[in-house]
Amino acid sequence: MSSQRPVLSRRSLAALAATLLAAVATVSPASVTPAAAQTVMKLANATINDVQHEWQKLFAAALQKRVGDKVKVEIYPASQLGAIPRMAEGVSLGTIESFITPTSFVTTLDPRFQIFDVPGLFVSPEHVKAVIHDPAYRDHLETMFVNRGLRVIGAIYNSPTLVLFKKPAPTLEAMKGMKVRTFASPLQIEPMKSIGTIPVPLALSEVIPQLQSGGIDGVLAGMPILTAFKYYDVAKHVTDLNFAHIVSVNLVNEAWFQAQPKDVQEAIRAAGREAEQQAFGWGVDNVKKANAVWLENKGEILKLPEAEQTKMMQGFVALGTKIVEQNPAAKAEFVKLKAVVDAKAPK
Repeated sequence: MSSQRPVLSRRSLAALAATLLAAVATVSPASVTPAAAQTVMKLANATINDVQHEWQKLFAAALQKRVGDKVKVEIYPASQLGAIPRMAEGVSLGTIESFITPTSFVTTLDPRFQIFDVPGLFVSPEHVKAVIHDPAYRDHLETMFVNRGLRVIGAIYNSPTLVLFKKPAPTLEAMKGMKVRTFASPLQIEPMKSIGTIPVPLALSEVIPQLQSGGIDGVLAGMPILTAFKYYDVAKHVTDLNFAHIVSVNLVNEAWFQAQPKDVQEAIRAAGREAEQQAFGWGVDNVKKANAVWLENKGEILKLPEAEQTKMMQGFVALGTKIVEQNPAAKAEFVKLKAVVDAKAPK
């Protein structure tokens, strides 16, 4: 008896292949379960444990409540996705779906963002809320920058402005000649220049090394940032200039937004509005807590003499208004904003 195995001819192999293909074709499509499609939404942020970070967490929860696992939200605080200019660039180009930031840091994307930074515009956190959450104005704000590929899905009160120095600066005279980190906005750069300081626009991730090395003498920021990043280990002396209330906006890339199903688009919009309402009280309380934490860590909070503060504000308001009015598009938007500001001003 031969021990050789039978050899299939080329014709037999072709017939076998055809049989197998036919068998596969008879499998019902309903029996094949494809992997569920899921959209990833990266939320970028330069800060941590502040109202911006809180908005992101509230938004993620509100969105999950509406669409379940259709959208996977990933939060990246503390500049994990790059320095502020890179994150701003990322949301503009679409490499990052979402970025939350004070309006001052995105004036390079559109000068109209600077209208919210005019000194003296808002008189209190409650005034900020009344203006940016006025229903008609909030709808306008959402699509104001769509022609630049950006949609505002979150708008929140952040904090008042103050300056941290390495040595006490209780008067404007004491600040002259000091190099002060500012936001990258003319509405911070020019006012600080007008009182004799040397503005140095820097991303948040660069500030502490520069403060430690002597590259800068002070930092313009909000108190929640100073406590969240433990600036009291580097410098102790805050002067509360309080010339503006910082407004933060969460931006999404418009092309990415339009690529989502309609139900997801509406869920994103609704979740953003819900989160900004929830974040307001948290943010106000957080400013109070941050001030207390600063003092507990042997920091000090100074104020300018009243007459000096009043004179400084008069100059800042005039300068800020002049800067905004130099850009026709910004001027037109400032007129709309100022009408709401005046209407909502405390009586």
